[in-house]
Amino acid sequence: MNPIPFNKPFMTGRELWYIAQAHTNGHLSGDGSFTKRCHGWLEQNTGSARALLTHSCTAALEMAALLAEVKEGDEVIMPSYTFVSTANAFVMRGAVPVFVDIRPDTLNIDETKIEAAITPRTKVILPVHYAGVACEMDTIMDIARRHQLIVIEDAAQGIMSTYKGRPLGSIGHMAAYSFHETKNIISGEGGALLVNDPVFAERAEIIREKGTNRSQFFRGQVDKYTWVDIGSSYLPGEVIAAFLWAQMEEADSITARRLALWDSYHEKLAPLEAAGLLRRPVVPPGCVHNAHMYYILLDSLEQRSQVIANLKRQGVNAVFHYVPLHSAPAGRKMSRSHGTMTQTDALSDRLLRLPLWVGLEPELEKVVSALKEAL
Repeated sequence: MNPIPFNKPFMTGRELWYIAQAHTNGHLSGDGSFTKRCHGWLEQNTGSARALLTHSCTAALEMAALLAEVKEGDEVIMPSYTFVSTANAFVMRGAVPVFVDIRPDTLNIDETKIEAAITPRTKVILPVHYAGVACEMDTIMDIARRHQLIVIEDAAQGIMSTYKGRPLGSIGHMAAYSFHETKNIISGEGGALLVNDPVFAERAEIIREKGTNRSQFFRGQVDKYTWVDIGSSYLPGEVIAAFLWAQMEEADSITARRLALWDSYHEKLAPLEAAGLLRRPVVPPGCVHNAHMYYILLDSLEQRSQVIANLKRQGVNAVFHYVPLHSAPAGRKMSRSHGTMTQTDALSDRLLRLPLWVGLEPELEKVVSALKEAL
């Protein structure tokens, strides 16, 4: 019996052909024709003023920290229930992550707790759209406007999701996407920075190109390119972009298939929720999600550990998610929390993610049956 993996990267069938084309074109470094197609797709689908591929979502967040001119002692308000890059990109600039608790329904940052965490040192609010379900962005943007703060969306999991009709990643001043192999649209490793406030657009190109005005040179705007600012090498190679373009072409169908799997889980697990055995995910009104993941909430850490072990014995690989950053060794040293982390601590111990990937369709019933037995 082959075990059912938690994740299995999906290929559309054109990835290797496009990679071969990139080689034939004689351009394998960054910003070739496939990169330009990906940029165009992102800008068209989000309405972003500028989209720039990066070699990871981490790199996109690092670029956003540079563009926001985050410096030593600045504070960045974010949830603790997130991947380490959300905090690390800003800690590297000398900033202090200030964690606030999450909502019990979506596990997103609790927007009602943000304002109380603001101090004269606060520079950025960093909402994370967990599981591709939108944070309460109207409230967050209103707080940012009133306090003159920059909003950077961590939309690593949010491509093809919307909030009140607006694509995730298009609402804050800047945003970061991930194309890691665990995401919906993939390139193995990869990411993108979305620049929604045009004031950041020109400098974003310079920072991404090692602090040079190379992009302006290739557009004929300057007669030579040179070092003009700080920056680093944030470009992915054209092989990555070629793979990604094949995925972007099929983004609608990939999302539809994932949503069908998500909906099937949701329907089949409704009786277990009604019986009090688990809690299903919550998607608030006005939020259209992308079926990035299907998780359940159990009663305790002990029960979760037992269910994971029981599922594994039946050949189903289910996993938990983040260890909250405020409780991590580096988090204790480099950040602080505002208020209690009650929901973060409790929910992170109880959350279990089920397999969800394109191609799982024939195996989904087995996962559901195994879960029923594991409980």
